[in-house]
Amino acid sequence: MLNAKYLFGIFLVIAAATTGWLILGGTLVLRTEVSDSAQRETLGALWGSALEQEAPCFDTTDAAGTTIQVSRVDPSATRVDVALALDLRRKGLLWYNTYGVAFSGTYRVVNPRRGGVLRMLFKLPSETGTYDDVAVTVDGRRIATASSNGTFVVPIPAAAGRAASVTVSYRSRGLGTWKYSLGHGVVTARDFVLTMRTDFKAIDFPRGTLAPAAEREIPGGWQLTWAYRNLVTGAGIGMTFPKPLQPGPLAQRITFWAPLSLTFYVFVMLVITALRRIELHPVNYLFLAASFFAFHLLFAYTVDRIRIEYAFVLCAAVSMALTISYLRLVVGLRFAAVEAALAQFFYLILFSYALFDEGYSGLSITIGAIVTLFVTMQLTGRIRWSERFASPQPATPASAG
Repeated sequence: MLNAKYLFGIFLVIAAATTGWLILGGTLVLRTEVSDSAQRETLGALWGSALEQEAPCFDTTDAAGTTIQVSRVDPSATRVDVALALDLRRKGLLWYNTYGVAFSGTYRVVNPRRGGVLRMLFKLPSETGTYDDVAVTVDGRRIATASSNGTFVVPIPAAAGRAASVTVSYRSRGLGTWKYSLGHGVVTARDFVLTMRTDFKAIDFPRGTLAPAAEREIPGGWQLTWAYRNLVTGAGIGMTFPKPLQPGPLAQRITFWAPLSLTFYVFVMLVITALRRIELHPVNYLFLAASFFAFHLLFAYTVDRIRIEYAFVLCAAVSMALTISYLRLVVGLRFAAVEAALAQFFYLILFSYALFDEGYSGLSITIGAIVTLFVTMQLTGRIRWSERFASPQPATPASAG
C-alpha cells in the first residue's frame, strides 16, 4: 500500500545513495587531478611540452659584429613544411596526446645594407626540448651553427641587394599542441606558404590561430596549406591533437549523473509494482540502489586498468546479476528477469552509455525522460490513486449479542 511513510523511506534511500555517489565522484576528481599532475611532469621530461616555433628574426651587423640595424628584416618569401605524427599514451585515468614533429623552414631574405653582414636568429621552441637531425643550410650549403640559450645565430654571406635562401630543419617531440608564430604583435608576411601533414583524421586548431586556406585528405590524415601573398595578422598557425575518450572524466560524469539515473529507475519501479500489485519495502529499494552503486564503484576502479568498453560491459553484467539474483528471491524470477531487468538496462546501462558522448548526453537523457513520462502516463491513466494511497481501515469488532 502506497503512503507517505513508504515514499519517505524510498526518498531516504535515494538520498543515501546520492551521498555515496558524491563521495565517489569527489574521489575520482581527486584521483584524476593527482594522476594528471604526476603524469604531465613525467611525460614532460620524456616528450617535452607543447611546442611553439617562432619565425626567425633577421638583422644586419658590421664586420665587428656590432648591430647596426635592430629593426627586423622581413623575408621576401617563406616556405614551411611540418609533419605531425600522433603518439597517444595512456597513463592511469587519462590519455595524453604526445606527438612527433618534423620541421623544415626555408626563408628567402635580401641583405639591405652595403657593407653589412646579414644574420638570422632562429629560436628553438623550448630550451628543455630534444632536437634531432638539426641542419642549417644557406643556398644549399650546410653550415656549422652555434646555439646560445636555444637560439641559433646564423651568418648569411650575401652581398648588399643580393638574396639568400636559408633552411632550418629538425625533428622533435611535444605534448598537447603545436604552433607556428609569425612574430610578436601584428606582423606582415609576404609570399608565405606553410604545408602541414598529419597522420590523424580528427583535426582541430588552437584558439587564436588561422584556419587553413586548403585542405586535402591523404591516407591516414590530412594535408593542410596556409598560403598568403601579403598577410598582416597577429594570429599564428597551429594544430590541436585529438584524444580518445578520457577514462577519468567519463567515470566522473557517469558517477555524478547516477542519482538521476536511480530516480528514474525507482519511479518506473514504483509504477510497475503499483500496476502489478507487487509490494517492495524501502529496504528492498536500498539493496537495489546498492546494486546501482556497485556498477559505479567497480567502474571507477577498473576503467584505469582495462579498456573503457570492457570495464563498462563488466560492470553492467555485475550490477544486472546482483539485481536479478536478489529480486528473484524477493518477488520471483519472472519479475526480476523481465520488468526489473529491463528497467535497470534502460535507466542504468543505456543512461550511462548516453554519457559517453558529452555533446549529446543532455539531449539523450531529455528524450529518455520524456518517453518515460509518456509511457507511464499512458499506463497509469486509469489508476485510482486515491484508493492506492488510502490508509487501510481497521476491522470492525463483532457486536456482543
